[in-house]
Amino acid sequence: QVQLVESGGGLVQPGGSLRLSCAASGFTFSGLAMGWYRQAPGKERERVATITGSGSTTTYADSVKGRFTISRDNAKNMVYLQMNSLKPEDTAVYYCKVISSTTWGQGTQVTVSS
Repeated sequence: QVQLVESGGGLVQPGGSLRLSCAASGFTFSGLAMGWYRQAPGKERERVATITGSGSTTTYADSVKGRFTISRDNAKNMVYLQMNSLKPEDTAVYYCKVISSTTWGQGTQVTVSS
């Protein structure tokens, strides 16, 4: 069964950076597209970035384009989200997910505040 464990969140000042990691298991990782999502308090969960199984194609929400980078290491069953130039509005719980699955991990909290 699909298992996802996110890590790397924390408190960072505006303009700072964080790198989130997602450890995946229970499925053929390299064959499936992955995504990072986030949910801020009182808001619906939104998709932030996606990456194909091979890693050759990525997509980003307009709100993070140019600041966030999604990547993956198929040898380690890991997907990453490098977040730069963070803004207070990036504060949320961040989740990774297999695009075609309904299973969510526990998420990791990112707080951007001075």
